[in-house]
Amino acid sequence: MKLILAEKPSVSKNIADALKIRERQDGYYEGNGYIVTWAFGHLLQLKDAKEYDEKMQKWKMDNFPFIPEKFQYKVKSDPKNRDKPDRGAEKQLKIIHRLMKRKDVDTIISACDFDREGQLIGDSIIYNLRTEKAVYRLLLNEWTPTEVINGLKHVRLNQELRPLQDAGVSRQWADWLIGINLTSVATLKYQKGSGKALNIGRVLLPTLKIIYDRDEEIKHFVPETYYKLQASFLTQNGETYSGMYVEEKEEKFKDEAYLNDLKEKLVGHTAKITDKKVQKKKEYPPFLFNLSNLQGYITSKYKGWTADKVLKVAQSLYEKKYITYPRTASIALEESLISKTEKVVNLLSSTVPFKEEIKFFSSKRVFDNKKVESHSAIIPTYVIPKKLTQDEKQVYDAIKNRLLMQFMPIAEYEETKLETIILFEGENYLFTTKGKVQLIEGWKKIENVQSKDVLLPEVSLHEEVYSKQLEVTSHTTQPPKEHTEKTLLRLMETCGKNMELDNEEDVISILSGFSIGTPATRAETIKKLKDIGYIEAQNKNLVCTELGKKLVQTFPIKDLFNLEFTGRLEKALFDMEKGNFTKQEFMNIIFDFTTKSVQTIKQEQEVIIQEVVRERKTTEVLGKCPLCGHAVVEGLKGFGCSNWKNGCNYVIWKNDKFLATMKKKPTKTMVKALLKNGKASVKGLVSKKGNKFDAMLTYEKNKENDYFSWKMEFN
Repeated sequence: MKLILAEKPSVSKNIADALKIRERQDGYYEGNGYIVTWAFGHLLQLKDAKEYDEKMQKWKMDNFPFIPEKFQYKVKSDPKNRDKPDRGAEKQLKIIHRLMKRKDVDTIISACDFDREGQLIGDSIIYNLRTEKAVYRLLLNEWTPTEVINGLKHVRLNQELRPLQDAGVSRQWADWLIGINLTSVATLKYQKGSGKALNIGRVLLPTLKIIYDRDEEIKHFVPETYYKLQASFLTQNGETYSGMYVEEKEEKFKDEAYLNDLKEKLVGHTAKITDKKVQKKKEYPPFLFNLSNLQGYITSKYKGWTADKVLKVAQSLYEKKYITYPRTASIALEESLISKTEKVVNLLSSTVPFKEEIKFFSSKRVFDNKKVESHSAIIPTYVIPKKLTQDEKQVYDAIKNRLLMQFMPIAEYEETKLETIILFEGENYLFTTKGKVQLIEGWKKIENVQSKDVLLPEVSLHEEVYSKQLEVTSHTTQPPKEHTEKTLLRLMETCGKNMELDNEEDVISILSGFSIGTPATRAETIKKLKDIGYIEAQNKNLVCTELGKKLVQTFPIKDLFNLEFTGRLEKALFDMEKGNFTKQEFMNIIFDFTTKSVQTIKQEQEVIIQEVVRERKTTEVLGKCPLCGHAVVEGLKGFGCSNWKNGCNYVIWKNDKFLATMKKKPTKTMVKALLKNGKASVKGLVSKKGNKFDAMLTYEKNKENDYFSWKMEFN
């Protein structure tokens, strides 16, 4: 019997379906020689500092730096009460442990995601529960039945993945050490009041610094005015075209008077076309999506999207078997995927109106092992979705279109460049013109990409034209634009370098691991910066808050703001995955950095970055409880009696099923009316047929038990 551990219940269901296992038990599937169980992501987490040493119960400057002799794990904490274990995680761990100890189980297979974090999740569970049985690794890029069956035939010994485990553990330990130590001493040093913390993190601070630097550029930007001289030329056929005056390859001038003088001199003169170049140029489709590019594309195209939301939707599509692994840095596919991709392309092409233009071929832009690191680019699988939510459809269509456009005709356009010279008093005055005509639309049809064509009249070399009109135009230099999630993700991916992925060197550089965070963590970093109040979103733009600015200006550990420093740490983890850097070397760097950073902060002057003022919460009384007369108040999940500790069970749940059938939720106004008048007038209820109606609702105690039921009256 083989025991398979998946990262999530949805993935274990995919594996069970592929193995044709129909029988589900409490916490696992069993049948056909396999047991398939699951985690819920991380079931274990590192212990808190106070669990190593009692003196760490309170934050005191003298207790830091704190570096455990040996890192220890515990069941992950309940999100509502960090001092208690999560009951669901605790139960599932016991189930996994029991299954691992079963005598008929001789093999354990980790089927967690094939990345640093997935390796850590599986190994932390398997090895902390301890086993002497053989452990193998299932490494897949998608969860379709064909891939699952094929993957199980080619599992690898888990110990072969030790470098990946080392990188996952090192990342986790490093972030714990830096986070626990520097967050604690920074909060003690720079914060007045308690209840919050000044979050310090290895990936948080360099990302914050990128936004801070752009804000400062905008703040100190001084606009400059410049001028251009534009001519309108009349051809012999009576058509016109425009040209821009150029002097020593420069078309921007600071001297308006100089251009006005030229304007008066040159208007109404004969000119000659002295150079005409016509070139056909090709426009290739953008590369396949990696996670950062997909997040950038969706967040810039659609309103209301964040990088974190894109990842969640893509992860959902992946777990439903519709797309390949989304947390990838690659923009190409492995060459071994050629035949599989051909089948997918042939399937998908039948769903678009211009299928006859899609011709599969083995393109080096698409299939290139040099451009793939661990996981290939994101593409659809052969499982075609029958029903998607609007969010899922937007992400899926983007991925599908990006694949199909690789196999459509290359777009082509014709570019014309003209040089027109006005001869005046023995001097040549040069005007340049550019025009563009789309010849072949090609891949642009898929997403209806519009080309901005500038059409020129038919003119010939050496043709004489007439300078019909000249105009001096005024322009102002513009400040840099505020960062969006798209531009921020690009800079995190390239460690601050503005690469456009238009050549192989840029691609290989990104795949070398020199970056801020990983594809899997960047969206989470941006979200956390918002949640802790260091940055805020203004429409699609991201800007620093006052707290974020103060932190950058005050916090003395400048290495944590340094993109190169963070990039080198990420590169070391990447090299560790390849077996080119050891866990001990990396941790020595982190131990040394943490110790020195704590000492530096201790020696700094006292400055208040954040002052925490506790606000007293006033609970609004909505009315008297009809059962016991105590106050009814709003809670997290419902409107209930404040005397519930003594047994009063009066409550109106916010997710009330009766109201939900009519697409309504209880409101404060409704509850107040019920408590005061015994009934509430509710408008806009929706019938099963979709018709809207109004009704009078009452919420009355049942005669046969202590529960309440709704009754409805119509006016």
